[in-house]
Amino acid sequence: MPLQYRHVDVFASQAYSGNTLAVFPDAAGLSADRMLTITQELRHFETIFLSGAEGTHSVEARVFDLFEELDFAGHPVLGAAAVLHERDGAPGPRRWTFHLPGRTVEVSTRHTATGYHAGLDQGAPEFPATVPREDRAEVAAALNLPYGALADLPLCVVSTGLRYLVVPVVTGLAEAKIVRGDFAELVGRYGAQFAYVLDVQAREGRHWNNDGVLEDVATGSAAGCVGAYLARQRVVPVEKEFVLRQGRFTGRPSALTVLPQGRPEALHNIRVGGDVTMVARGTLDTLPE
Repeated sequence: MPLQYRHVDVFASQAYSGNTLAVFPDAAGLSADRMLTITQELRHFETIFLSGAEGTHSVEARVFDLFEELDFAGHPVLGAAAVLHERDGAPGPRRWTFHLPGRTVEVSTRHTATGYHAGLDQGAPEFPATVPREDRAEVAAALNLPYGALADLPLCVVSTGLRYLVVPVVTGLAEAKIVRGDFAELVGRYGAQFAYVLDVQAREGRHWNNDGVLEDVATGSAAGCVGAYLARQRVVPVEKEFVLRQGRFTGRPSALTVLPQGRPEALHNIRVGGDVTMVARGTLDTLPE
């Protein structure tokens, strides 16, 4: 049976920039194996599959990257919310509830001149670990960074759904890359799943799969962690939105809006948002076996 999908660019005010995404708004009944095979066929960084979306603002959602299902991811949820708003046809703002395997999140959407803007409440952040000072040089070397590139700030694990090791730098972002084969084990030593290299002054970051082969264009889940980290360190003020840049080194510049809420020592929510541009419509005429 044919299956419709929408191709959108997230964290982008114009097409062919930002982070690409395929959204399947009517994917009820698909198995996890089929969802993964479809994701691998389309080759977007991630693909999101929705069910129960017709006539309601509360949906079930499953997100896959090219390797596995994810408990949570930022840009797929934002892009999917924009697609739901488009299908809804309402002129005013809308709010959506996404039930993912790892958590339930709220997303708001509104029209813009070029498409939609979506904002995701990622909830209260957690700060489960800090890299000991004697380990900082090892982490820097694993990311192809000299020790002097690190900012005079702690290397912290932060989570708003996924656990990122935030590595703050004052220089060296262009040269940063994963150069250690056991990088997943290294960040896992501190309870992190991934790492995010952040130029603190420029508010610009980079993130890769742990094998270092594929660089992400814009990482919504990490943006919440960055916002929480910068607010906790009092680098940015709370209750004031800032823009996090990513994707310049992949040729797809992206802009993520981040709003830390609460007090630096007691943040109760991090709101991450961005523009969503509609690019194409597609149909799968054949489903995988």
